[in-house]
Formats: sequence, structure tokens, C-alpha cells
Amino acid sequence: MLMLAHCWFAGSEFSEDTFIAKVKMEIVVCKEQVEPVIDKIIEKARTGEIGDGKIFLIPVADVVRVRTGERGVHAERMIGGLSDKLPPVITIS
Repeated sequence: MLMLAHCWFAGSEFSEDTFIAKVKMEIVVCKEQVEPVIDKIIEKARTGEIGDGKIFLIPVADVVRVRTGERGVHAERMIGGLSDKLPPVITIS
């Protein structure tokens, strides 16, 4: 845990009360879900104030299921699992 009272960086003074609390979320979706997920995050997170956040889009080269060693498309989804039985739903609150 980092605790500070005052800190100087690049000629500017910062203190605990000037920092904005942040949360990091990592979400991996297929290409078809990218835009709907972005739209939903913006809809729920935008306040118009500094600190609303940023969305970084990074391509995923591959996926490996640790349990089975499966790679690629076979590792992306759990065949026969709940995700196969339900329609895709995006819920962020």
C-alpha cells in the first residue's frame, strides 16, 4: 500500500485529495461484441467529468484454456455450457 501526504512530479505538487480513484477492468469479447460493449460501458460510465475513464482496444492473438490445453476457437467458449444456452446479454451497472 502506498501512502503519501504530498508528492512532486514534473514541477507539480500532488496530494492524496487530488488523486481520482480508479478501477481497471479487462474484458475480452469477440469482434461482433466489441462495439456493443463499448457503447454499454460509455452509457453507464460517462458522467462528463474528469476520471470517466478510457477504453483501450487491444487485439487478442490467441487464447489457451489452461485446464485442457485447447487453443483458439475451441478454448474461447464452453461448449454445452450456459453460454451456449442463453442469448448474449451485456449488463454493466
